[in-house]
Amino acid sequence: MSLPYDKMTNIGMLLPFLYEESRDGYEEGKSPEEIVEEFFKKHTELETEDQKLELLFKIIQYIERQVVLFDSIEDAAFSQLHSESDAGTVMQLHERAIQEHQFSKVQAKLEDFGIKVVFTAHPTQFYPNSVQRILHDLRAAILKDDISEIDLLLQQLGKTPFVNKERPTPLDEALSIIYYLRNVYYDAFGELYKKLKESFSANNFEIHQDVIQLGFWPGGDRDGNPFVTADVTLKVAEELRVSILKNYYNHLKSLRRRLSFRGVSEVLEKLSNELYENIFGKEKSITASHILSYLHDAQQILESQHNGLFKNLLEDYRDRIKIFGTHFATLDIRQDSRIHQKVIDEIVEKYANRDISSLKNSEKVEVLMNENIIANPDDFEDEITRETLKSVVNVKKIQQSNGERGMHRYIISNSDTVEDVMNVFALFKVCGYQDEEINVDIVPLFETMEGLADAEEVMRNLYNDPIYQKHLAKRNQWQTIMLGFSDGTKDGGYLKANWEIYSTKEKLTKVSEENEVKVIFFDGRGGPPARGGGKTHQFYASQGKTIANNKIELTIQGQTITSVFGNKDQAKYNFEQLLTAGIENEVFKNHKKDITDDERKLIEELAKNSYAKYSALKQHPLFVPYLQEISTLQYYGKTNIGSRPSKRGAGNELKFEDLRAIPFVGSWSQLKQNVPGFFGFGTSIAKLKSEGRIEEVKDLFRNSDFFKTLVLNSMMAMNKSYFPLTYYMKNHPKFGEFWQILFNEYNLSKEMMFEITGFKTLMEEEPVGRKSVKIREKIVLPLLSIQQYALIKLQKDEGKREALEKLVTRSLFGNINASRNSA
Repeated sequence: MSLPYDKMTNIGMLLPFLYEESRDGYEEGKSPEEIVEEFFKKHTELETEDQKLELLFKIIQYIERQVVLFDSIEDAAFSQLHSESDAGTVMQLHERAIQEHQFSKVQAKLEDFGIKVVFTAHPTQFYPNSVQRILHDLRAAILKDDISEIDLLLQQLGKTPFVNKERPTPLDEALSIIYYLRNVYYDAFGELYKKLKESFSANNFEIHQDVIQLGFWPGGDRDGNPFVTADVTLKVAEELRVSILKNYYNHLKSLRRRLSFRGVSEVLEKLSNELYENIFGKEKSITASHILSYLHDAQQILESQHNGLFKNLLEDYRDRIKIFGTHFATLDIRQDSRIHQKVIDEIVEKYANRDISSLKNSEKVEVLMNENIIANPDDFEDEITRETLKSVVNVKKIQQSNGERGMHRYIISNSDTVEDVMNVFALFKVCGYQDEEINVDIVPLFETMEGLADAEEVMRNLYNDPIYQKHLAKRNQWQTIMLGFSDGTKDGGYLKANWEIYSTKEKLTKVSEENEVKVIFFDGRGGPPARGGGKTHQFYASQGKTIANNKIELTIQGQTITSVFGNKDQAKYNFEQLLTAGIENEVFKNHKKDITDDERKLIEELAKNSYAKYSALKQHPLFVPYLQEISTLQYYGKTNIGSRPSKRGAGNELKFEDLRAIPFVGSWSQLKQNVPGFFGFGTSIAKLKSEGRIEEVKDLFRNSDFFKTLVLNSMMAMNKSYFPLTYYMKNHPKFGEFWQILFNEYNLSKEMMFEITGFKTLMEEEPVGRKSVKIREKIVLPLLSIQQYALIKLQKDEGKREALEKLVTRSLFGNINASRNSA
């Protein structure tokens, strides 16, 4: 209450009144407009519209900082809520492996198993970098119980802006995540690797360096982002290289304080000088193997002349160089298949003098493969064509500076055909690469319902293509396939999308095994369940033996980075959970992971019913207008949190296919309706109940880990819904009937899920998560009132348009940040 906010001395006293007016008013069916006006009348003496709006802005600022404080408190409590011996930790895996005599099986699995977490720049996080750093320090001060430090940091928070004045560039986004790499993951990975070695390195068994890896999309993800250029990619690659060398340089400083012995200190001093020169000087040639050769020399002297004193510190340093190389994180390139096709068409037209309208896409690839065409990016006027070709040329440069692990994947969004993959192979050829120089995994991304349905046939044909077979042999018969949850859920609804991805994985596993290919599934998962998120450990632990389990790879972004992997304790714990989920799945048998034929038919039926209900909603003529007029959808682009445009396509008219998954899911979340996380689920269960088959669904929940995980995640989405916020819409002249459809399905889904689970409350098995949601929802309820108040006023167009729009945009920030525990 005594924080240095301008003109905000009484906000702390007024806020509880707005909360009570909101809580009681919504239950009585009042509109947000009535609630906020009543608050002004009863608790303030403000008269003009300008004064009222100014107060609302101050309340938003205050609530934003409340959310940061609660985030910090929750982060600080993490180690009290989780222990080293929890289920899913390395310690628990070690003990279980010994008790059940499976130790050597776990080692066998660890021989080539690994997890990879890929950071994306998708804008789901509203904290600017300066606030992120305060959050980091605040957590440390809370852990120390340092009241004066906490007070100072809160004062700093009061004076620090929460809004980016300008949209961040892709390089800004990259630097924001590199901060976490340097300050969290360098130590988290190092310590986790050490723990794995201590637990499983018996009998001359070595844990390989790629058991835990980082991937990186900012600066390489071109899909829909015109601001990611080939030059930006080179800059980001250089930032990654320099950042890991800085970590090595600083780590080496502390190492040299202990290894001060004759012979050893001289070797380490040479290494230190060379690192310095590669960071700050003109020299850019240092490699991981070169650094390791210094450490090999130092270790030999240490063991032969100094009794191996502090050898463990040297080994820990060496392990980190093996893990992070000179790349830190693997930078991926991603682009849409339709862009590739456009580039291929231009190349064929320009260099082969062919009429592209008379050629099939497969014939265009043949032309480029057989006619030794070398394309010069500067020959093309079209910027996207130039940039696409330059980015392919740059792969070789980045591999030379950062090592091959620095960039070795090219991901193709909207992959629907064999040509979508072969086009990328052809692009490498026309950019002058010989077959043996294409040291890159070409990764199709299947994301729509149509793409998922065709995936098996596409991969079968690809595996039978002689050119691609040679490429796969060079890649040690490994094939990565990406599956996108966000667009899948947007396209098919929650139950259908998840089942489609599960069954597609099964089919792709089978076709890969038939062709002696080791398939890796890379999951494009978001934070909230509606974007494929939810409890990640449960998700991977519930996949049965019909799905390949060679590695676990997934995307994380925005609030998932800060809430699940935001500090060392959290990151270590959650990386462990992922790693052990994959190992346990293979080593320890559990019938609940495998889906029987009867269960499969039942899930198929539920998914079909759910899809029909969701499709009908999608086709409702008011579906897109409702989001456009009632929600915050059109304001996402004004928040300046991401470099990427908030919708695909040009023009003012909004079509369903133009909606990006993040603003789409986020807008439902801001309305507290979370439709993509549950819609259709209730109807599908109710249909079976009406046929007298509810016991079948109850058995399915009890016996299938996969189905149980879906239900629990959907219940989490519903627990974060709050329909009283929009009760006032019942009688809306345009949208009243549409709102009722959503409300009815919410109530039905809740009722049906209570019936099949036996729960009395949502998230019943997760008391800590439930409590966190409850506290956060209480904090942001006044914020939701302000946002809805501004949206209603905007519909009436009563003037003050600019201020009201700003009010909506500003209230987006706290709402999204407060829902961080959706991951």
